[in-house]
Amino acid sequence: MPHVHRRHIYYDDTDFTGVVYHANYLKYCEHAREHLVGVPTLVEMWRGGGVGFAVYEAHVRFRAPARYGEEIEVRTVIKAAGAWRTVFQQDVHHPGQDRPLVECEIHLVCVDKDGKLVRMPEDLGPQLLAATGQDEVPPAP
Repeated sequence: MPHVHRRHIYYDDTDFTGVVYHANYLKYCEHAREHLVGVPTLVEMWRGGGVGFAVYEAHVRFRAPARYGEEIEVRTVIKAAGAWRTVFQQDVHHPGQDRPLVECEIHLVCVDKDGKLVRMPEDLGPQLLAATGQDEVPPAP
């Protein structure tokens, strides 16, 4: 069962035609991941442990537009996870619809305060799996 994050499309999300500006979908996915992990956890990782997330790779496929005034939901599952990388599948839908508007595959890594690659915190994996209702995932590439 995916983690679901809902939001409304506001005027400032759109271009002059009332269609969501393409880059905003990455923002929506970021917000969904923040809610999935939890802002207090992210703050503690950074302030207490000096570890934060960075997007390593992003693949986005646009299938249909979302428009001003509509509601959307970002459905997030973990596609793969390992010591160095976690891959999220985040698809944007109209609520109750099966066909995604936008499909996003986001690869995250962890970095320290100097921007150097570090291992994912060990306690993070089980927390992410629990939040998405998954028992296990394949290893990350």
